[in-house]
Amino acid sequence: MKEILEFVIQNKILKKLTLSKSANSSVLRATGRLIVIKGSLHLALETFQSDGKATQKNISADDAPAVIAGLIPNDFKQMNIVTVSGDCEVKVSKKDRITIIDHIKREKATAVDLEHNRTKKYIIPIDSPVDFLVALGVQDPKGHIYDKKRAKFRQINRFLEIVADVESTIATTNDLYILDLCCGKSYLSFALYYYFTVIRGYQVTMDCVDLKNDVIAFCNSIAEKLNYSGLHFIAGDIRTFQIQRTPDLTVSLHACDIATDIVLAKGIDSGSRVILSTPCCHHEMMHQLKPQGNYTDFLLEHSILKQKLADAATDALRCKVLEIHGYDVTALELIDPEETPKNVLIRGVKYNKMNGKRIEELRKEYKAICDTLGIHPYLLDEYV
Repeated sequence: MKEILEFVIQNKILKKLTLSKSANSSVLRATGRLIVIKGSLHLALETFQSDGKATQKNISADDAPAVIAGLIPNDFKQMNIVTVSGDCEVKVSKKDRITIIDHIKREKATAVDLEHNRTKKYIIPIDSPVDFLVALGVQDPKGHIYDKKRAKFRQINRFLEIVADVESTIATTNDLYILDLCCGKSYLSFALYYYFTVIRGYQVTMDCVDLKNDVIAFCNSIAEKLNYSGLHFIAGDIRTFQIQRTPDLTVSLHACDIATDIVLAKGIDSGSRVILSTPCCHHEMMHQLKPQGNYTDFLLEHSILKQKLADAATDALRCKVLEIHGYDVTALELIDPEETPKNVLIRGVKYNKMNGKRIEELRKEYKAICDTLGIHPYLLDEYV
């Protein structure tokens, strides 16, 4: 094991190392990657804890093989080594027997380009204080990201990267109207407002709606404190909320179950130029699934697999509804799935050309899928 680690590190072919199945319940996993510090090769090891904290340690390339090998089997029971020329898996049995499955091809090893392992450049820079991040407890006043909020900081920046990709469609004028439905504590609401006003220089009116009065009061107090005059938080039901005008962007982060469908319906009805939605809690289809035809019972035998089927099918059908209504649709990964299982973002970009024949084909496909799965989704009757 140590020899394998020496080979992948010294030859600079390691892409990622993951240590899992921790013997310590307070530790979730650890990941490692190669970096260069002041001209010297190191392994950057990041350990993730169950309380949300993460610790970082840089180990010299000379010491790293022995240090990592020493963590097996007492600290971790599994290690996965991903390289540019194959992978290696180390497993520890209940009796501490170590099994190594080595598929690394030594003769085809090509060094990783460590230029990609330098500090990532974020849209909102790291270690530089930003007013809304400080106010929301993501940063301290000096700009340091709190350990428990590192994942949130990465999520915010990843979301802004996705927004930046479609900015030309969103910002057709200098006066933008943005809608955030089921906004919750509104990290992304503040991030969007900051991005478009401070970073990009647009005039923005942004309405953020949620049922929770206390959350809305808190967010309004932060917006007032930061002098975000165009950012409004409104307590109410998103179904009855009156939209001011055609939104340039409609967003929703982790709206639960059919709340995501309600958001998509509001975006469609209002003709929103762009819709960004990360679904959550796919209960509706999970309770309805009754696949039709022979040999379909196997789909429902295992609850966890039935849930995964319901999750994927629900979001795939949502994508199809957006296509029916003239959106170019992409399903994206919002952030590393190791950080959150709620990781799918649906992006719909409105286009002008509507092919009537293709729309009818999509409607038939949608209804046929529903019949096959034995389901009746929320959006079926009025939007298909």
